[in-house]
Amino acid sequence: MTSAHVVIVGAGFAGINAAKKLGNKSGIRVTIIDKKNYHLFQPLLYQVAMAGLSPAEISSPVRSILVKYKNIDTVFGKVTNINLSNQIVQTEFKQYEYDYLILACGASHSYFGKNEWENFAPGMKTIEQATEIRRRVLTAFELAERENDPQKINSYLTFIVVGGGPTGVEITGSLCEIAYFTLNNEFKNIDPKKTKIYLIEAGKKVLANFSDSLTAKALADLNKIGATVLLNSRVENITQEGVWLNGKLIPAATVIWAAGVQPSETGKLLGTELDQLGRVLVDNYLNLKNYKNVFVLGDQAHAKGKNNLPLPGLAPVAIQQGIHTAKNIIQIVNGKSPSPFEYFDKGQMATIGRGRAITEFSGIKLSGKIAWLCWLVVHILYLIGFRNKFFVFCQWTWSYITFGRGARLITNQNWKNNDS
Repeated sequence: MTSAHVVIVGAGFAGINAAKKLGNKSGIRVTIIDKKNYHLFQPLLYQVAMAGLSPAEISSPVRSILVKYKNIDTVFGKVTNINLSNQIVQTEFKQYEYDYLILACGASHSYFGKNEWENFAPGMKTIEQATEIRRRVLTAFELAERENDPQKINSYLTFIVVGGGPTGVEITGSLCEIAYFTLNNEFKNIDPKKTKIYLIEAGKKVLANFSDSLTAKALADLNKIGATVLLNSRVENITQEGVWLNGKLIPAATVIWAAGVQPSETGKLLGTELDQLGRVLVDNYLNLKNYKNVFVLGDQAHAKGKNNLPLPGLAPVAIQQGIHTAKNIIQIVNGKSPSPFEYFDKGQMATIGRGRAITEFSGIKLSGKIAWLCWLVVHILYLIGFRNKFFVFCQWTWSYITFGRGARLITNQNWKNNDS
């Protein structure tokens, strides 16, 4: 019997879950390719940036995850070309022929055409970027401690987060906790409680995908913990001095970008139709147009939901798409018909800070400590591997009791955006 060869590009949520579902299935051989040797749990990446967790606690080697599946080969490499006609995926060192191709390379941050801002306001899609943000945040306090100029101290103790989505809100809440609690008694010459933390959002509310009542609650919580939220404020420029709004400069040594994302550049290798954001248009089966053996998943895909709007770039979407696509491939290999993808919305949640969160599912709205506990449980359950679940639980328990952060290391990293 000739086995079908499935090539998966990308070891994110979609790729890993597709590979696991195809693991040890007779008649199927799998090759998974990624430029990183690890799977990253991106929803908790901001905690690495905010010194709450270390990179190893939210990532797992791809080989370790898939070691028990004898029909899966793991390849550490970058895809340089895709030939749809000849069914070949080219890497920098070897080409791979496929019967079925799954493209799931995720997304990077977008500066809406102002890429020069990246030097002054790093985004947060990789471990390298997260540790660079951590370095900048911790360094700012250290430089303020040894400075005598009040204006420079003010700049060092001013932090600006651009983007009021879940990531921006979570970073802002963590910054408030670091400044007003964790570092409160550790400096002799500065008072961390005088730190100014701004959250800038171009829209009329933070966490725009949530209901108005919950976003109002989130805004109130942000104000309570010491953040200054600027709504309906579009950034005009970002320089080494800070952020320009309405022709005025907010001096800040540390700016963090959480305002936009763009899909991986590998989608362009397909030579097919893309939407305005650069996502690959797929049908209800997550197939590429005219290529029923090619699937595009996760943040790279423009897949429509029940409301005929594109599905959001969330981990649950990618996970469900990965599992569903693997099931469809198994069905096809066994001579059966595939089924269209239907996303089951498990709701959404965001944490604002210690004991503060909001969650929404099927009309049920929760906020405060109950929502926060739900957020903790869900994120621990989604982590891959018992070791990561255990250490994250222990770290969070310790942090809750002591307000401490155990990953406060200032390190130098090669952090610039490096797309798939």
